[in-house]
Amino acid sequence: MRILQLHCDYIEFTPVKKEIKSAEEIEPKSKRLDEVVVAFVAVEDGDNSDVAKRAMNEISESMKKIGCSKLLLYPYAHLSSKLASPSTALSVLKEMEMQGNGLEIQRAPFGWTKSYKIQVKGHPLAEHSKTISAGEEKESTSEALKAESKIQSFWHIMTTDGKMHDIDKFNFAKHQSLEVLAKYEAAKKRSVDEPPPHVKLMKKLAIADYEPASDAGNMRFFPNGRLIKSLIERYVTEKVVEYGGFEVETPIMYDSHHPSMESYFNRFPARQYNVNSEGKQLFLRFAACFGQFLMAKDFQMSYRNLPLRLYELTRYSFRREQSGELVGLRRLRAFTMPDCHAMCKDMEQAKEEFRKRFDLSRQVIKGLGLDEADFEMAIRFTEEFYNENKDLIEELVSKIGKPVLVEMWKDRFFYFVLKWEFNYVDNLGKASALSTDQIDVENGKRYNIEFIDETNKPQNPIILHNSPSGAVERVIYVLLEKAAKDQREGRKPGLPLWLAPTQVRVIPVKPEFLDYCEKLTEKISQQDIRVDLDDRNESVGKSIRDAETDWIRYIIVIGEKEANAAKLSIRDRKTGAVKELTTDELVREIKKETRGMPFLKMNMSRYVSKRPQIMV
Repeated sequence: MRILQLHCDYIEFTPVKKEIKSAEEIEPKSKRLDEVVVAFVAVEDGDNSDVAKRAMNEISESMKKIGCSKLLLYPYAHLSSKLASPSTALSVLKEMEMQGNGLEIQRAPFGWTKSYKIQVKGHPLAEHSKTISAGEEKESTSEALKAESKIQSFWHIMTTDGKMHDIDKFNFAKHQSLEVLAKYEAAKKRSVDEPPPHVKLMKKLAIADYEPASDAGNMRFFPNGRLIKSLIERYVTEKVVEYGGFEVETPIMYDSHHPSMESYFNRFPARQYNVNSEGKQLFLRFAACFGQFLMAKDFQMSYRNLPLRLYELTRYSFRREQSGELVGLRRLRAFTMPDCHAMCKDMEQAKEEFRKRFDLSRQVIKGLGLDEADFEMAIRFTEEFYNENKDLIEELVSKIGKPVLVEMWKDRFFYFVLKWEFNYVDNLGKASALSTDQIDVENGKRYNIEFIDETNKPQNPIILHNSPSGAVERVIYVLLEKAAKDQREGRKPGLPLWLAPTQVRVIPVKPEFLDYCEKLTEKISQQDIRVDLDDRNESVGKSIRDAETDWIRYIIVIGEKEANAAKLSIRDRKTGAVKELTTDELVREIKKETRGMPFLKMNMSRYVSKRPQIMV
């Protein structure tokens, strides 16, 4: 059975004519249902009453999340090419209708051609597809995943003086976001009950949207979004290369039965996409680790080559996150991850490198438009590592300058003995990790990576796993959530100027000033500034409002006075001020604010009238 489920403001349908001989005998009347979930259903060969029951259970569970109890079952053969016979299909649909499940259920007539009008709501849980097969079992869970769920964690708060506090006795009065993070991590509830504010913003600003023709958690990025992503990718990559990373590229799929992979999957939890090809069971990578480790295995290295820093910007990594966790750009199944590994000769070198990467990550996060008030740090380690390396852990906490969440394990389950991450707590109280680093004491041996030490003996390196920014899509989510918070608290929402798809907009008062505006736009654009021209036949007031809606920082309106003046009258959306500046002064102001950040040219036509209207 294949189902397309839509949460709708309304649906209107009219049976037009019988499509098959066995169509239901009905009186063809138009019908309208408001505030309803419509389930377009294709019953397939092999479907039975068990499939009907499981389908209704899944539909009712998803309807509880969106708070709707009215359901229309709509027969829709176009979802499948392997249809059940008409008699079986009608029987299964009636079985679904009879299930009830506490819902108010109606069914559109079977076997009829129908005309219909529908309006779907605009939230991330409004559109959902599912496939249910006879004899289908729940998604299998690896033994490693089952074992992970049984790990016992001991939670604490560490203050900047290095003291550990019982989490239940710590005073969170001045650390509310840290309290939210602590509760979120302890509960391990990742599912979402409502769309966070960034979902509306990513659509409104034509950055990204869901791709209905792909798997859930795979997004489409419009020109604005692709530009923002490209700039972030370039910035992070530049910083890693400055630090000493060697950029490489590795495949996105690997043989599950490669000895190193089998060892990994038998030991550690993973939710991956599987692909069968020519007798091989492949999986899509969920990190750059595998490719970089297999590459390092084939290097001939001595201790003089270490630390060796390999870096890849993975577009994409894939993780089969649970469907209830997928929302907007916060948690995806396909994501872009800057991933940098360092091979170190021993723990002392690993700790020193760990310090450098901690500083690198703080620098990257700051450059992306966040400061340390915008995130909370969590640090995780084994009790043994903590007892032997308190100085390192206390140093990291001291650098952050505020209390952090601690998770400690009595025994080591994971490949790492120490891990930290910066977590953003969003407007719904959900925490999401950005930058992170880990000290890995297992995979050097697992992947047979070797270097020759000072005594001419082969050794396995300790490996550090660092993403200085976290997933690029998640960075955009954080920037939009932060903007939504600014808006809620009465401040102007916006993106950092270096990331703004349009930095300056020029608006002519009348068509006769268009030629002047074109020359002004060209002059500004030659200074590596993204500037566009609103040449539409609209009122000046509407053009200004549209520029405000698009979060454009600088707005220049050109009339007769401005065309003949030495200085431009420029609206600064961020401050609300109107400035009198020459073109050169404007350029200097923008260059000062974007200094040191990458630049890319505009990813749309310079003329607003020539752009397509993106429907989201």
